[in-house]
Amino acid sequence: MKILAIDTATEACSAAILIEQKTDSIFEVCPQQHSQKLLPMVEQLLQRNNQTLAEMDYLVFGRGPGSFTGVRISTGIIQGLALGTEKPVIGISTLAAMAQQAIDETQAKLIAVAIDARMDEVYFALYRNENNLARLVGEEQVLSADAVLALLTEEPDVLCGTGWAAYPAFQTIVEKTGQASILYPASAAMMPLAIETIAQGSFGEAENIQPVYLRDKVTWKKLPGRE
Repeated sequence: MKILAIDTATEACSAAILIEQKTDSIFEVCPQQHSQKLLPMVEQLLQRNNQTLAEMDYLVFGRGPGSFTGVRISTGIIQGLALGTEKPVIGISTLAAMAQQAIDETQAKLIAVAIDARMDEVYFALYRNENNLARLVGEEQVLSADAVLALLTEEPDVLCGTGWAAYPAFQTIVEKTGQASILYPASAAMMPLAIETIAQGSFGEAENIQPVYLRDKVTWKKLPGRE
C-alpha cells in the first residue's frame, strides 16, 4: 500500500509518504507559507522515494479543524492532486492526528487535544487509546476554556495542541499534566488512522470531500460545477 498525506491546518506544514510499512515525512513550522511550501514538499518526498503521484494508492489530507485558510489550502490541493490522478481521498482530523502521535510516542491512554481557535475558544477533542489507535470520546467541539474544563471529568495523561498555553484558565491542568509537547498535527501521524479508514472502506472521491471548521459560519466553496 502506498499513501501520500498532507496537512496545512495549523502553523505547521507537512507531507508524508507511506510505502508498504515505511513512512518518510517532511515537517516545518512556517506560518503563512503553506501554499508555497506544500507542493515542493510533496515533490521532494516522491523524488527521494523514487515514486510518482500516479503510483500512490490513496491521498490523505488534514481536514481540520484549524486555521480557516490552512484548512482550505490542504482541501484545495488534495482535490487538485486527486482529480488529476483519479485517486481516492481520505480526510483525517487534525486533532486526531495529534492524539495519534502522542499514542505512538508515549502510549498514552487518554489524550486531550486543544488548538487555539482565537476569540477566547479552542478546537477541542478527547481521545482514548484503543489498540494503539486514537479513538474519539464524544465529539470535536469549539469551546471556551471553562467549557473544556467542565468536560474533563477524567484527568488526561497527555495534552496536545497550542490551546493549553493560550488561556490562563488552563494553568492548573497544565501544571498537573505537563506542557503540551505536540503542538501541531503532522502528516506522518495520520498514517495509522488512514490505514484503519481504508480497512473500513470509508474513503471517497475528491469532489465529495469536505473540510471541517467546527464554526458553522464558515463555508467551503465546492469545485466549479459541483453542487
